[in-house]
Amino acid sequence: MTRRFLFVLGSARAEGNSELLARRAAEQLPPDVEQEWIDLTEHPVPDFEDLRHDSDHVRPTEGNVARLLDATLAATDLVIVSPLYWYSVSAQTKRYLDYWSGWLRTPGLDFKATMAGRTLWGVTALAHTQEVVADPLVGTLHNSAAYLGMRFGGVLLGNGSKPGDVLTDDAALTRAKTFFEQEAPPARFLYED
Repeated sequence: MTRRFLFVLGSARAEGNSELLARRAAEQLPPDVEQEWIDLTEHPVPDFEDLRHDSDHVRPTEGNVARLLDATLAATDLVIVSPLYWYSVSAQTKRYLDYWSGWLRTPGLDFKATMAGRTLWGVTALAHTQEVVADPLVGTLHNSAAYLGMRFGGVLLGNGSKPGDVLTDDAALTRAKTFFEQEAPPARFLYED
């Protein structure tokens, strides 16, 4: 399968620091690698409704949820681009991840088997100099990948608060140059090690 990257932008700010850092990393991808960028602010989805004990989920055929589902299923590499908001992913990003619960229970979709073996990546900017504060965000993405049997490429971290700050984080920009080249091992829950 030809590599196809889906960048899911979860910031409340257009061209925020996380997106700027993700675009720097994406510039390094070979020209034959397809890229799709979906901004969750421009393509909002409603709050997720959990139907697992009431009825089956129905595959969406139109609108933003359908577009996200189709793009997610088509991606070999899924990149969650979310600023660190209260030590985890943004509300927009969390809402998108919540939809995975419904897609797992959509007849005929086989979401878990389809996503198995694909790669989940993360890119985030944080306004703190201690990167350890991003551990909950990293854990959310890592555990999501482990649950679906995906590979996990890690999270590219950059520092920035005001618009454009991350472009002065030389260490993050250096890491961005090779971020998508690194080996992405199969994700495992910590208790499996």
